[in-house]
Amino acid sequence: MGRRIDYYDDPNAPEANSLVPAVNVVVENDKGEILMIRRTDNDNWALPGGAIDLGESVTQAAIRETKEETGIDVEITGLVGIYSDPKHVIHYTSNDEVRQEFSLLLKGRVVGGYLRTSDESSEVTWIARTRLCDLRMDESMAQRIRDSLANYAGAVVK
Repeated sequence: MGRRIDYYDDPNAPEANSLVPAVNVVVENDKGEILMIRRTDNDNWALPGGAIDLGESVTQAAIRETKEETGIDVEITGLVGIYSDPKHVIHYTSNDEVRQEFSLLLKGRVVGGYLRTSDESSEVTWIARTRLCDLRMDESMAQRIRDSLANYAGAVVK
């Protein structure tokens, strides 16, 4: 399996060779805990999510990716933000793809399912807001979480 390497404003980063729309989903349970995965490709913690496939909507991709990576069924309830900073590139070493970031951050509500890991997640758990800052994650993911918890009046566009 290849690795995922995130670069932000790094002069040594490889040049982007693709732009793939993706989604991440912030899911909060009744206790105010956030659904998080530990990624298998870089061992970082992240919100569930991934690429939007041809033939599916943003909402369909968000529901599918959350289920695939966590075992949790969600209903999408809103948009937190759009992230498209060209200074953030993601290198997938398995095929040497280097993506410019283009991600939609959505909010979701649990409607069923049970926590389970997948090929993409070595751990899946609910994390208290107070513990989120203790987790190892890429800065772009930390920013998405901060934006979601800030409860801005409108969507964030970065």
